[in-house]
Amino acid sequence: MSKPNREYLTPSNSFQPVGYSRVVKVNKGTLVYLAGQVPMDASGNLVGPGDFGAQVEQVFRNIKDAVETAGGTMADLIKINNYVVASVDQAELPKFRTTRDRYINVKSPPASTLVYVSRLAQPGWLVEIEAVAAIDD
Repeated sequence: MSKPNREYLTPSNSFQPVGYSRVVKVNKGTLVYLAGQVPMDASGNLVGPGDFGAQVEQVFRNIKDAVETAGGTMADLIKINNYVVASVDQAELPKFRTTRDRYINVKSPPASTLVYVSRLAQPGWLVEIEAVAAIDD
């Protein structure tokens, strides 16, 4: 399967980001929108209560399963929105980046946003990630 025609861009008047792309332009392919993926296993159990690193790992596993179910791969991700509960110390973010970089295409990473939120839909969730993939037709 060939990859969709994409361009990874950085505006000339802005900084060069590390770990994500500023702009991803999709010229062809099917867009797949993934709902927010949370740290729950296939049985509906919370993975890693209180353990940010374990929860991030489970969320990326869930994203991988979801994008593969749609016929794509993690390299097809073009946008991720990351929501982290405010109680997670910023010193924990390297765990997020290390895990993310094992799953995404680090040479052409998706556009990305990370925000801290007061809480997520369920108590115990420390992270939720929604994603968009562009999959070749």
